[in-house]
Amino acid sequence: MHVTPEMVRELRDKTNSGIMDCKTALSESKGDMQKAIDVLRKKGLVIAAKKSGRKAAEGIIGSYIHHGDKIGVLVEVNCETDFVARNAEFREFVKMVTLQIASASPAYLVPADVTQDILEREKEIIRDQIKNKPANVVEKIVEGKLSKFYETCCLLEQPSVRPEHEGRKIKDLLTDLIAKLGENIVIRRFTRFQIGG
Repeated sequence: MHVTPEMVRELRDKTNSGIMDCKTALSESKGDMQKAIDVLRKKGLVIAAKKSGRKAAEGIIGSYIHHGDKIGVLVEVNCETDFVARNAEFREFVKMVTLQIASASPAYLVPADVTQDILEREKEIIRDQIKNKPANVVEKIVEGKLSKFYETCCLLEQPSVRPEHEGRKIKDLLTDLIAKLGENIVIRRFTRFQIGG
């Protein structure tokens, strides 16, 4: 399978990956665009896992005030070096995260942050909704519905509100950025303010 420059450009536009990475992924996938995207995403996960133990003590605090001054967001995103903290793609990611928080109003960063009492209350509500189902399927349904719950209330589990990301989760976009910039990057904390909220 011959990989054309047009194919490389299309994959690069879709994934923001480097030219050689795109070419290699297209060769591995024999020109199948979706498989090439999957190859790049798996590579990103491996790189992100290797970087996750490294200390991220630099970074920036991003802010966003929504039109009308009724919603405001502050978010701390850390990286390993000041060089990356000044990088345009890093800053664009931080900006995208502030818009996500303003739009989707997450209450937590990750599922582990959800308090036990909230989790138990949510499970109880789900069990009440499915009480007529057989006992052997109830727990599977509860787990499935909890995944949906996490997608609404946990920032890293939320699908991006930006249309160009086609419903990819914030954690996937973070993994892509780690793979691209070669540093551990961590969304440390955030606060969302809303008038009267």
